[in-house]
Amino acid sequence: MASDKYIFHLTGPSHLITVDWNNSHHHRSVAASLVHGVYVLEDDYQRNRKGPESLAPPWWGFFHFQLLHCLMDNNSIFGAVYEFKPPNSNFHRSIQKAPRYVIAFQGTVFRPGSFTCDLRSVILTVKNEVSVTSRFEIAIQTVQNMVAAVGASNTWLTGHSLGSTLAMLTGKNMARTGIYLQAFLFNPPFLSTPFEWIKDEKLKECIRVTRSFITAGLAIVLKDPRQRSGLEDDFVALSSWVPCLFVNPADPISSEYIGYFGNRKQMEEIGARKIGELATQNSIPNLLFGKKESEPLHVLPSANLTINLSSSSNSKLAHEIFQWWSKKVRLHSKLYQYK
Repeated sequence: MASDKYIFHLTGPSHLITVDWNNSHHHRSVAASLVHGVYVLEDDYQRNRKGPESLAPPWWGFFHFQLLHCLMDNNSIFGAVYEFKPPNSNFHRSIQKAPRYVIAFQGTVFRPGSFTCDLRSVILTVKNEVSVTSRFEIAIQTVQNMVAAVGASNTWLTGHSLGSTLAMLTGKNMARTGIYLQAFLFNPPFLSTPFEWIKDEKLKECIRVTRSFITAGLAIVLKDPRQRSGLEDDFVALSSWVPCLFVNPADPISSEYIGYFGNRKQMEEIGARKIGELATQNSIPNLLFGKKESEPLHVLPSANLTINLSSSSNSKLAHEIFQWWSKKVRLHSKLYQYK
């Protein structure tokens, strides 16, 4: 069997011999690696790999983090808390910008030991009810305790796929109290038809503009003014939190975030800003079949959106975590700040 260090150097970002904590690309690679560490932790746990047989430690040890503790639910590891413990010999000036703690969440894996819990989480995500799960309760309590102990500036949030939904909801919860955490959200689910796959740009824009008018119209008809006002106030309250979103256009699960932010800008350009904002705060499925007083999971006023421009051979690879620490990845980033 290959050693754990060999597996890491074969598949991980071993090109980062020294981490520059002023470099956003290094931030992305480290955050993605720590999330992958949770995936391997869960695999170790389910396969009963312990001690020298464990494959997980290099995914955080390479960057001088230590595993503080695991987050578990229904006999399944879904998250981890890491503590930064650099050696005394590490005098890189940027080290002062490093987080003291990182809280990371994995996505669904559907392994035998966690299949039931993962499936339930997916169903509740579709129903816009993730916030009622025990995983969310554990996540928010962990984050609140960490921030109370060490402060927001020393704490990072990160997650992949469904784990990014947990990180996003937790970050929103903190932002509503005026606490803004650095967050790295990889391939966050956006429950919508992936219009990003349409090649005809004009047709795609037309569909999105039309959908915005329909969504805004349904919100006006189906919600009373107090509900709309409440969601708008909440939207404004969240606007100062700017998480980092990482999506791939070939990923049907997360790609619609590209249109979500781009369409809002387009609606503003055609003089329909208010309609665009109202549409952004709602979704057609949520209005017709969900709880009209609640906001859809994907709602984000602001974000630093990073798009992977490298070609992906299939949608499965476009959703994988490993793309975000690749040395050759081509990226485009744009800041969307709601004002």
